[in-house]
Amino acid sequence: MDERLIQRINELAKKSKTEGLTPEEKDEQTKLRAEYILEFRRNLRASIENIEVEYPDGTVVSLKEKHDKRFSKTEYEQ
Repeated sequence: MDERLIQRINELAKKSKTEGLTPEEKDEQTKLRAEYILEFRRNLRASIENIEVEYPDGTVVSLKEKHDKRFSKTEYEQ
């Protein structure tokens, strides 16, 4: 995750608590937070997709495969 992004979010949060933000800074803060959340979700999804589950019978299934089977396009179309 980009440390400058987190640093700027924290700077704006601190300024918001002490002296308040200008409308431009509030917009910047909203955009930065949205960018942070998007990046967080991407990283989480990438981590989850690399997890494999081993069942008692010895079969191994990746969570990505399991998700793809569960939420296939045909299911959405029904």
